Amino acid sequence: MIFDIVTIFPEFFGGPLDYGIVRRARESELIGVHVHDLREFTHDRHRTVDDRPFGGGEGMVLKPEPLFEAVEALGITLSSAAAGKLAPDATFLPTFAPSVTATAGPAGGATRDATAVVLLSASGKLFRQGTAQRLAGFERVVLLCGRYEGVDERVAEHLATEELSIGDFVLSGGELAAALVIDAVTRLLPGALGNEASSVHESFSGAPWVGSLEKARDTEVSRDEAENGAVPAAFSPQVPPSILLDWPHYTRPAEFRSWAVPEVLLSGNHREIERWRLRTALEKTRRNRPDLLNGLTGASL
Repeated sequence: MIFDIVTIFPEFFGGPLDYGIVRRARESELIGVHVHDLREFTHDRHRTVDDRPFGGGEGMVLKPEPLFEAVEALGITLSSAAAGKLAPDATFLPTFAPSVTATAGPAGGATRDATAVVLLSASGKLFRQGTAQRLAGFERVVLLCGRYEGVDERVAEHLATEELSIGDFVLSGGELAAALVIDAVTRLLPGALGNEASSVHESFSGAPWVGSLEKARDTEVSRDEAENGAVPAAFSPQVPPSILLDWPHYTRPAEFRSWAVPEVLLSGNHREIERWRLRTALEKTRRNRPDLLNGLTGASL
């Protein structure tokens, strides 16, 4: 898989991508990361990439010309703006669909597709685990790092296949967001992790809960808990399992500063452990991310 990063600060990526899973994935050639200096695609002596906004206002706006030329220099051409737009993320299972046709560059070679061009912007759709799962299905992801007051809207409308934000806050630029996206996507690629189950049994993945929910529904105790309102969200078929956060984790020592590991985890009773994990994951979701449960039938935890 290839990541192309277009930025005015190429030196920034000398650090974030040189550690951990991303570094190992690069060394094993599971992924390739290419950083492109946006200023290389300007044509004035000052290498200008920004200008004042039409209509007045504070700040500067990234110009469209260098960004379009940078993407086109990678051999990527848009068949049309409509064809370039991606479908919404799936709730649980990822959908992998090509969005842009990338033709061969100057060196020749076969035509390829399945390329996403992502504009990183505070005005974009929220980047979620489902987004990372979908992007992991592309052969190539181009990340355009926004900067200054914003980016000329024609980039979002006619060049980018989607506009993404990593959260409800404003960064100085898209470089940190690009590093985050690469990390989140890379760890989902087969072979990136030492244990493939590591990317399954975690927050937002959904998969750990499929068996747990079915088993919990079959027990008398679980039905009683549901009727008493203790964990109603777990037993509602309308609740997608991908909304749940990961369960709490503990390791040695079994007691630390008088705080003991929950006894059920030391019991060896896997059925009870499974039920405990489900219950505590629901509790943690309610405590830390109640917004994930808002509007769900029977989810009044």
